[in-house]
Amino acid sequence: MLDSLSSKFRKVLKDVRGQGKLSVSNVEDSLKEVRLALLEADVNFKVVKEFVSNVREKALGKEVLESLTPGQHFTQIVHDELAELLGGTNAALELKGSPSVILLVGLQGSGKTTTTAKLANLLKGKGRNPYIVPADLFRLAAVLQLKTLAGEINVDCFDSDGYDSAKEICTEALRVAKIKGYDTLLVDTAGRLHIDDALMGELKELKSILNPNEILFVADSMTGQDAVNTAKGFADSLDITGVVLTKFDGDARGGAALSMSMTTGKPIKFIGTGEKVECIEVFHPERVAGRILDMGDVMTLIEKAQDPVGVDEAKELEKKITSNSFTLDDFKDQLKKIKKMGSMESILSMVPGFGALKKAKDIDLDDNELVKIEAIIDSMTRYERVNPGCLNSSRKKRIAQGSGTRVQDINKFINQYKQMRKMMKKLKGSGARGMQGLMQKFQNPYMN
Repeated sequence: MLDSLSSKFRKVLKDVRGQGKLSVSNVEDSLKEVRLALLEADVNFKVVKEFVSNVREKALGKEVLESLTPGQHFTQIVHDELAELLGGTNAALELKGSPSVILLVGLQGSGKTTTTAKLANLLKGKGRNPYIVPADLFRLAAVLQLKTLAGEINVDCFDSDGYDSAKEICTEALRVAKIKGYDTLLVDTAGRLHIDDALMGELKELKSILNPNEILFVADSMTGQDAVNTAKGFADSLDITGVVLTKFDGDARGGAALSMSMTTGKPIKFIGTGEKVECIEVFHPERVAGRILDMGDVMTLIEKAQDPVGVDEAKELEKKITSNSFTLDDFKDQLKKIKKMGSMESILSMVPGFGALKKAKDIDLDDNELVKIEAIIDSMTRYERVNPGCLNSSRKKRIAQGSGTRVQDINKFINQYKQMRKMMKKLKGSGARGMQGLMQKFQNPYMN
């Protein structure tokens, strides 16, 4: 989402670092570029004005101007102010009582229903026992969608059939949750195409019934300042506790994310990074600021990498690597885990400097390449997957026909696999450098 803004910030900071020494004049020139970049990204003009003022005040301090590395100081100031603009520090969910209640509110089409399932899946992975409540009777498709998603993630869902109002649904669901011992109640509420008195009246009634620990406003990041203005309306009427930004992986300008917290006075707690139920992240302001400035987000990348692989599985994988018995079946399993982490672009955007590298090299990250590799492996026999050295021209032609690919694609893939096997032999004694090289191979399966 923030690619354009990130590109402009990279240029400004590169120019500043190239100055050698800072002065009032070149700081002001840089801040003009920063101001323009933020306004073009659809950030609220009041927010831009305050941000630039804060950076100016700190950048023109004696410590920075007389520093041996003023450019680095300026970069750090911009990073810290961006993090502050985004909320300062991440705000955890307040889950108290039994059950803890999370009420999701927002306009129609903002992604409330999917977000409800995503949060349930996230909390389940943290050891909680969530209960999903479909309370959107205004859009019956939302009820069916939520029941389907609940089934996919194996989380219980309240049966709202036969109820005439959201009030009745929430009253009964709360009673059932207490009896059956669910520790978290996630309530998907109705939305409208705009804020109206009827919508707010219903939500206030549900708030009084449920006494929620969290009221999360779900906003579509793609709608820009409209989302910010709507969020302020909900914050004023319901006293929301936080914001969830959906479609954060989209190609909008990103102004909503940068304006939301300061305008509403409420923290952004989660971001949606894709359509799958796994595609939701805790919002860390300092990490997102790092992504914008192309400093990367190594902590989130590590967390994503750890999540799909359990301790026992990691040990088993290590055994295969050190014993040189890593087969194409194992390769396929690792590709599936990479896909669970999100799109290739979202994963690599967390690597420091990737934004500049992507622009310089014009890298095309096509997730369909991973699908192609899976198809190639699936078209092999068990013997071929364990012994790829047996692949002669006739076998490759058969595999190409079965996978809908070309023999050239199979040759590239097999060569890549052989290179990876060689690298794995060195991992045992090569430490972090060897693992870094292996990660690069996984991140771009067709790199030369």
